[in-house]
Amino acid sequence: MSSDTLKTLFHPFADVLPLPAAGARGLFLGAEPGFRLPAGFGAALQLVQGFRPDFRLLQASGHTVSPEVEGEGYDLALVLAGKHRGLNELRIAESVERTAEEGMIIVAGGKEDGIASLRKRIGEIIALEGHLSKYHGQVFWFTRPANGAAAKLRSANPSVLVEDRYETAPGMFSFDRVDAGSRFLAEHLPADIKGHVGDFCAGWGYLSVALAERAAGLTGLDLYEADHASLRAAGRTLTRLLPGLSVRLFWHDLAGEPAGERYDTIVMNPPFHRGRAAEPELGAAIIRAVAKALKPGGRLFMVANRQLPYEPVLAAAFSTHAEIARNDTFKVLLARR
Repeated sequence: MSSDTLKTLFHPFADVLPLPAAGARGLFLGAEPGFRLPAGFGAALQLVQGFRPDFRLLQASGHTVSPEVEGEGYDLALVLAGKHRGLNELRIAESVERTAEEGMIIVAGGKEDGIASLRKRIGEIIALEGHLSKYHGQVFWFTRPANGAAAKLRSANPSVLVEDRYETAPGMFSFDRVDAGSRFLAEHLPADIKGHVGDFCAGWGYLSVALAERAAGLTGLDLYEADHASLRAAGRTLTRLLPGLSVRLFWHDLAGEPAGERYDTIVMNPPFHRGRAAEPELGAAIIRAVAKALKPGGRLFMVANRQLPYEPVLAAAFSTHAEIARNDTFKVLLARR
């Protein structure tokens, strides 16, 4: 998300909307690090951010932040919209439900993320009071409606049960289908995996389920995931599909927080971008974290896009590594500590 979008969000308070008074309570959904409150902005903000790296930065800056929405009766709500239309609509629904009567709701997003179409969509359901274009984005606002708008937005963006098994929701990575890379890795996991195993970058749990159903020798399975909602969905899926398995969930920034456990095997489909541009160093940082989390002789099974240059990182961090499968898009890599 561009820092410009954060400026767009607060721009109406410069000369259009009244500044919230001291003692007012505000909710900020999708809050990201780096925002600056306008001079005279008196509301105390409750920030909501479920992406662990951003959560940690906001918390370190002294903000009050939680991974899920808490409380109700807020005097105003701020919504920072991103590229996921369904998640944007769900956040707006949440803001409607959590604000008090006559509460003001302000929504902003970047032009490249489709904010114009979001404004049009919301305008078909809710009477908008104004909008502005500024800093390569748009911001619009409205008073909390009492016409069932939140229910309409929620019904249009329900939770999903992928392949009638895996619980997901809009905004999660590959929320409507099994990611092709994860499926390719699952097809090449051996049945002899056993002991204490970690699924790093677990998402909504597809690999964890595939591994547990293939490998009978697991004594415990730990899931590490930076997206709070995805991790909770994975936990619910595993409880439902594999109720006898010992599972632990870690909401974790693997590139910035060391894992506190040691594993016999780790499987992962690491992310390689935070925004629109590829960032191979993100995957490299997580590979180095995996090496520290494996027991001596422990194995890593990972999938990556074929063009990503992870082999030098594996060579530096592990005693051996090899490519064990490849198709037109992906490669499966095995490394041993």
